[in-house]
Amino acid sequence: MRIVDLSVSIEEELKDPLPFSIRYEDHHQGLEMAARLAGVGAEAFQDGTVLAGEYLNISTHAGTHVDAPWHYWPTSEGKPSRTIDQMPLEWFFSDGVVLDFTDKPPGYGITSSDLQLKLKTIGYKLKPFDIVMIRCDADKKRYDENYAQIHVGVTAEATLWLIDQGIRVMGIDAWSWDVPLKTQVEKYKQDPRPGIIWEAHFAGKEKEYCQIEKLANLDQLPPYGFKVSVFPVKIKGASAGWTRAVAILD
Repeated sequence: MRIVDLSVSIEEELKDPLPFSIRYEDHHQGLEMAARLAGVGAEAFQDGTVLAGEYLNISTHAGTHVDAPWHYWPTSEGKPSRTIDQMPLEWFFSDGVVLDFTDKPPGYGITSSDLQLKLKTIGYKLKPFDIVMIRCDADKKRYDENYAQIHVGVTAEATLWLIDQGIRVMGIDAWSWDVPLKTQVEKYKQDPRPGIIWEAHFAGKEKEYCQIEKLANLDQLPPYGFKVSVFPVKIKGASAGWTRAVAILD
């Protein structure tokens, strides 16, 4: 068995537009708090050494994460949208499929015809609950200043087509499932109307699904023939949960 890490690390060096910070405490900096929690003096700890810890001020949408239907819209399929802690765990461990769109330029919007052509090329037929992952290799440039603007995206039409094939979890190795926000805004200015900004996200209003953003290392995987685990962290009432996404190959 071989395990491939499909996750980016949560770190302040990443060029992510969503702000976050990490405060590290080494084995001595937490001495005062540890003594207070334990109700003893600092002399109780050997060499003034305590447990190291970290404190994060962070969005659930930073790092590799799974978006819940609640992220997209208050309702989905006419019912209250489910939050990440309400999603069935069975969705998040299944056969994986990688569709390589590194041949498309940044800002390109993938259509259902594009998906069908890629599936035909690799000789694979989707089945319900496959986890479909879009590869564009934006993860290779995640330290670049323009990281959030250099990826391909998926259209609402293609997202709905995947859901119609029985896909409930889909992901991309980029900052967003949609085309870059800059591209969306340019399109909106040409045709000012609601529904252009975050169009693929808002597909979740019509049909329930989850998407994984900021995947990595999809170039290390075959098109299919492996398992994917993307169990989200259980955060009550949250619109997303971080995941340590991995692929499992025989």
